[in-house]
Amino acid sequence: AVVSTQSTGYVTEKGTIPELLTLASLSYNRGLPAGLAEVEMIERAREKRTWEQSMPGLDDVNNLHKRRAMMEELERREWVIREKEIEKLQQVRLQVLKQILEKREDDNTKTNTERLNAIWSKKQVAKEGKFKKMRTENIKALRKLTSKRDNVEGKLSRRDVVNDYSSFASQVYAPQTRVGVFLDRGSELYNVKNRYLNTYEGLLELESSLPDY
Repeated sequence: AVVSTQSTGYVTEKGTIPELLTLASLSYNRGLPAGLAEVEMIERAREKRTWEQSMPGLDDVNNLHKRRAMMEELERREWVIREKEIEKLQQVRLQVLKQILEKREDDNTKTNTERLNAIWSKKQVAKEGKFKKMRTENIKALRKLTSKRDNVEGKLSRRDVVNDYSSFASQVYAPQTRVGVFLDRGSELYNVKNRYLNTYEGLLELESSLPDY
């Protein structure tokens, strides 16, 4: 016997559940379009229905032990599948956590790199400023040394002997004390030393020797 469904135009066999109804929990963006996980779920549901249909009926007492063993095996298989699903979920969570940690590490590395670059840039600016100041000071010092050298070379010009002896105002005839020449140095050598002039007795003797006029 068949049951007609006027709303859909389909008929189903009495006592059966269409496979499509087992997918009623799926909707767009919630399992549909079906991916690998949804396909595996559908295949497991088919396998379970096939397994249940192969179990012996409850009307035969002799088959109760066999039915119980098959149910335990089915339950064991379901537990194995659930453990695998839990393991997959844990792997996904670990992968997500790893990505989060890697992103955080990358962000920290980027922040530290930017901070180090900023410090390095400041150090470079300060370094360039110091070098610029040192170059300016070196240039000034070189200019001073050059100026002093020019002045010294001007003062140490070659002596013009002819001009010195032709001019009575030159150092030959009128040496200057500031260049280390003292005109009265050794003048005591030219002093007249005579006992008639230096002593009183000598003056008296010199006066007595003069004729009377």
